Amino acid sequence: MSLLIKHLENILGIDIEDEALFKRAFMHKSYVNEQKHHLLESNERLEFLGDAVLEIIVSDYLYNFYPEEPEGSLSRTRAQLVREPSLALLARKNDFHEYIQLGKGESASGGNNRDSILADCFEAFLGATYLEQGIDVVTNFLNKQLLLNHQDILKQVNLDYKTLFQEKAQTHGTVLIEYRLISKKGPDHNQIFEMGLFVDDKLISRGKGNSKKQAEIQAAKIAYQHLIGEVS
Repeated sequence: MSLLIKHLENILGIDIEDEALFKRAFMHKSYVNEQKHHLLESNERLEFLGDAVLEIIVSDYLYNFYPEEPEGSLSRTRAQLVREPSLALLARKNDFHEYIQLGKGESASGGNNRDSILADCFEAFLGATYLEQGIDVVTNFLNKQLLLNHQDILKQVNLDYKTLFQEKAQTHGTVLIEYRLISKKGPDHNQIFEMGLFVDDKLISRGKGNSKKQAEIQAAKIAYQHLIGEVS
C-alpha cells in the first residue's frame, strides 16, 4: 500500500479498494503528459464529477442550515465555499500538496502550492470517493472538513493578505512595498500571471494567478505566512 492510500484511508476512516482510482485523483495533466508510455489518465474527469458532488452537498447543507435565507444569499455563500481558495485551504490542511503528481516544469514552478491545482485535486478526490464509497461518505467527510465550521473557513479565505502583510511589514517603520509583473504566460483566454512582492526593492515572494490581482494576493499570502511563522 502506498503512502498516499494510507494517508487517504486515515482521512476518510475507510479501507480503500480501488487504489488506482484514488491515485488518479492526484495525477495532474502535466504529469500524465510526460508519462505517455504508461497510458495514464489525469484527474480532470474526476474533478468534473467531484465538482458536481461538492455543489449538491454544500447546497443541501446551506438550504437546511439557513432556512430563512433567500436564494441569492445562499448562492453567494455557496460560491464562497466552493471557490478555489476554500478548497485549496482544505487540500493544504490534509497535506494534498505532498502527494500531487506534477510534470517537471509544473513542479519546478511551485505548482503543488498553487490554489487552482490544489482545488482541482481536492475535487478529484471527492469524485473518487463518491465513485467508490458513495455520497454518504463524501457528505460525512465534508461535514467534518468544511460544513460544520464553514463560517470559520469563510473568515480565513476572505482575509485581506495584502493589508495584513503591509501592516506586519511596517511594524518597525515605513517600508516601500511594490508588486511587479514577473511573467505572463498562456493564451489570452487562460493567462497565468506571476507577480513579485518587493520590499525596499528586494524580492520577498512570488505568486501566480489568472489575474494580476490574484497573483498579488497569493504573493502577499506567502510573504505574510512566512512573517508570522506559519510556513518554513
